[in-house]
This record gives sequence, C-alpha cells and structure tokens, in this order.
Amino acid sequence: MIYLASQSPRRAELLRQIGVSFHKLVCAIDETPFSGEAPADYVLRMAREKATAGWQELLARGYPEMPLLAADTTVVCNDQILGKPLNSDDARRMLAMLSGNIHQVMTAVAITNGRELQAELSVTDVVFNDLSDQLINHYIASGEPADKAGAYGIQGYGAVLVASISGSYSGVVGLPLMETSRLLTRFNVPFWEAC
Repeated sequence: MIYLASQSPRRAELLRQIGVSFHKLVCAIDETPFSGEAPADYVLRMAREKATAGWQELLARGYPEMPLLAADTTVVCNDQILGKPLNSDDARRMLAMLSGNIHQVMTAVAITNGRELQAELSVTDVVFNDLSDQLINHYIASGEPADKAGAYGIQGYGAVLVASISGSYSGVVGLPLMETSRLLTRFNVPFWEAC
C-alpha cells in the first residue's frame, strides 16, 4: 500500500495495472517553470516537489506513514515546455506545433518515505502525423485536450494523431511503469500483489 499524490485517473489506472494498492492524496504546488529551466530539470523538480508536498499533507492529516508516489508529465517540442492548454486556441496552437514533428514526452516519478526521496525520469520520442485543421478542430471539440500536457492523450482519441513512439508508452500516458517498479522495489513496495 502506498499514497498516490495525484488526481490523474490515468496514473491510478496504471498503478492498478501492476497490482499496487494506494490511497489518493490531494496536494497542490506551483507548477510554473523557472526562467531558463531545462525541461528535464523542470519535470524532475515537479515530481519531487509534489512528493514533498504530499508527504507534508499526510503528516498534517495524521495519516499512517507509508511510501508516497508522485509524478509529473510534460510535453517538449523544440525545447519548449507544453503544459495543459489554457483554452481551445492554446490547444490548437500546441497541436499545430506538434503536427508532422517529433517531440518528447518527459515523465518523472518520485517516491518518498519521509527520510529519503528518489526520482527517475522517462523520456519518450513521439512522432505526430500531419494534422489537418479539420482534424485538430474535431479533436478539440471532443474535449480531450483540455486537461492534457501538450493538448493530447495517447490513450484516448489522441492515439490517431501519433505516427510512432520510441520509448515508454506508459510514460506517455503519465506513469512509466518500468521506472515506477524500480522505485517501488527500492522502497520495498511489492507490485503484482493483486494479481
């Protein structure tokens, strides 16, 4: 059993997929990148800060101490961090930028037990198809881009936008399971226990 400091239903589903039981914990941090911050440094910092904030939240609530997992995902195109779109126009801008190009999806995972905190980074190259304006508009109208980094979700309708990936599919969804299982092992948290 662990705590999951994330509201993402995709991360919850991926943890369940590998048989990890968890309690969700809500915590908020400022997710603004620092000026000049490299994308890999940013996503690692976000995961660590979410883990630290989550740990402080569980202590404040008097919850039993168990390892806590946090993660952060960002889309990077031409060294530019693409977070969640602000509105439909922002989603359209992002999708047009990704159209016909290669970009990276970076997901960092962090686990803490209050005494130590460890983090790992997954980087996956994603190649997008050439997207017509009509396809972009239909995709935005689906509502799916609204809460997704880079304005798309590979596990949903957005799968048709993707020509290929090189790296971790689960990392693109939001929780790279190989890196996650490695961190869970370091903190003596079994996986596949529900299988």
